[in-house]
Amino acid sequence: METARVLVAADKFKGSLTAVQVAERVTAGLRRVVPGLAVETLPVADGGDGTVAAAVAAGFERREARVTGPLGDPVTAAYALRGDTAVVEMAEASGLQHLPDGVFAPLTATTYGSGELLKAALEAGATTIVFGVGGSATTDGGAGMLAALGARFLDADGKPVGPGGGPLATLAEADLSGLDPRLKDVDLILASDVDNPLTGPKGAPEVYGRQKGASEEDIAVLDAALTHYASVLGPDTAALPGAGAAGGIGYGALVALGARFRPGIEVMLDVLGFAPALARATLVITGEGSLDEQTLHGKAPAGVAAAARAAGIEVVAVCGRLALPPEALEKAGIRRAYALAELEPDPAVSMAQAGPLLERAAESIARDFLAG
Repeated sequence: METARVLVAADKFKGSLTAVQVAERVTAGLRRVVPGLAVETLPVADGGDGTVAAAVAAGFERREARVTGPLGDPVTAAYALRGDTAVVEMAEASGLQHLPDGVFAPLTATTYGSGELLKAALEAGATTIVFGVGGSATTDGGAGMLAALGARFLDADGKPVGPGGGPLATLAEADLSGLDPRLKDVDLILASDVDNPLTGPKGAPEVYGRQKGASEEDIAVLDAALTHYASVLGPDTAALPGAGAAGGIGYGALVALGARFRPGIEVMLDVLGFAPALARATLVITGEGSLDEQTLHGKAPAGVAAAARAAGIEVVAVCGRLALPPEALEKAGIRRAYALAELEPDPAVSMAQAGPLLERAAESIARDFLAG
């Protein structure tokens, strides 16, 4: 009989456990039932928050830079570097985590720090940059990012427009001639699980603005401002998949930086070395905090399951809560899902006790799939 080798390739449980902690807890639970079990861990991410941490866990070096936060205050942001490849996560510089509780700035939050973070990667010698976008506090179409990289956005009086998406309504001229020349020699990969266009009913302001504190009036203002911004820079690009990612930073990267869009989980599986790890495995365990309809649209567990199924390797999942029927799991390539909610129905207790509960779920996986 073939010796069992388990690959744990799960994303974070948002608000409870990092992807690294998920892997540690699952491993502990498995080995409690099958001592000495061969387990390989590869924490994964789909381009959103947690992407740099996943790269560092896979052997990249963690680097830090002081950059401008979404409200204009300095923040410390991390990126990951291995050789000439960098993984840059826009949420590290411009993410919701940098906003004080209850404080939003939907019209004026800026991606300037994301541009500074990309510049730090250039200065470290990166010629391939995986730019993970998600979890943003911003809806500025990437204008702040481009300004940090040397672009100039001027109003009718020749003065720089203010930070954020709202002031882009006054944009008269976009001068991209001062963009950092090193960008021409960089392969910039826009990694996102979001394929929305920049504006319109499926655009960044309408779909994501509310979670950044935007009122209905703010959303209308932002949609009109970004539509105007795109009319100056390049309206065709605004309709491309990924242009609406992270408050439109995807658009800025596509229209001005020569980025190419790829689903975040596909890029990250390549960067993290998933294929060779998969080849060594007989069972894959994936997961994230909530397995739901969104999971099926480019989230990490769906990408892991699709790759494993293509290789003929069985996949099970762990999650905090499960909102998918068995037929949807099966279609995604997941044999069975183990939800912490089955062990502890109170969501607050389940989140607080996620680590021990996850170990218990992993014990069940070991008994069902590995023991004997």
